[in-house]
Amino acid sequence: MPLIKARSHDADDDLDAVHIADLVDADTALAAATAGERRAAVRTLEDSVDGQAALCRRLAVEPSASVREAILAALIRHRSPAIAAALIPLLRTEDAALRNAAIEALAEMPDEVAPHVVALLADPDSDVRIFAGNMLGVLPHPRAAEWLLKALSDEHVNVCAAAIDGLAEIGDPATAAALEAVPARFPGNSFIAFAARVAVRRIRGC
Repeated sequence: MPLIKARSHDADDDLDAVHIADLVDADTALAAATAGERRAAVRTLEDSVDGQAALCRRLAVEPSASVREAILAALIRHRSPAIAAALIPLLRTEDAALRNAAIEALAEMPDEVAPHVVALLADPDSDVRIFAGNMLGVLPHPRAAEWLLKALSDEHVNVCAAAIDGLAEIGDPATAAALEAVPARFPGNSFIAFAARVAVRRIRGC
């Protein structure tokens, strides 16, 4: 394989060029010593299915923000059901930056994410349901409001709060009545009452 020039981004980009001798050794290439080498590996691997699988594996452990960005950009360019399925478990990570990046990437592949939404909203982990609601608020899919209404009926108050925020973003007038009914389920919760009121006003433009 020809020499691949590494662009200078991080302080650890000490080499002018890197070699990736064998795509079969993708995981090794993505674990190279410098961020520049790892970005070069991303560019080399992204066009193959096996390479994309390696990028998904690397994302969860990659320490460099610039390499993460390169991996996510590559995965978005080549979005597929397999890539979406590999990104969805990142909704469980405690790394907030990685989790938010995964949500942003998943929002770019709505058709690939759609088959997973019902399971995410029924997940026993309330945090996963919350992050699914966050994702749905920015997911350009015609069923996003329908799914958020399901989240709105969740017994966990923070899942409902995420659904309220998402429905406010989507702005579908058909959801206003359901939003108005939410505070009665959480009597005394001033935050939910306020959030629902603001969402309804936003949706109705008043």
